[in-house]
Amino acid sequence: QLHLAESGGGSVEAGGSLTLSCKVSKPNRYCYGWFRRIQGKDKDGVAGIDSDGSTSYVDSVKGRFTISQDTAKNTVYLQMNNLKSDDSAMYYCASGGRWEGGKFHCSPHRIWEFGTWGQGTQVTVSS
Repeated sequence: QLHLAESGGGSVEAGGSLTLSCKVSKPNRYCYGWFRRIQGKDKDGVAGIDSDGSTSYVDSVKGRFTISQDTAKNTVYLQMNNLKSDDSAMYYCASGGRWEGGKFHCSPHRIWEFGTWGQGTQVTVSS
């Protein structure tokens, strides 16, 4: 069974940076996404990385966040720059995706396509 473990969360001032890590228990053919939950609300998508390395982002983080993957380390990252107070949330890594175009595609807009989730890591941005 696949397990995901996030780390790297913390407290930072607005304008600062954090890098989240998601350690994957074993190599697999699926793709990955990052999601976040603001207290009291549903999870929202942040970014996705396909099995061929293609990436996608929601508009609110484009140009500030970067998702990447180190297959040798079985780790997925989310580099977050120029953080804003609105970015404060619990961040979750997820695996899954949909097979299309010869690859697994992970869209942050299709949360229902992710079947394996980590426990989350808290990010708090103070203004």
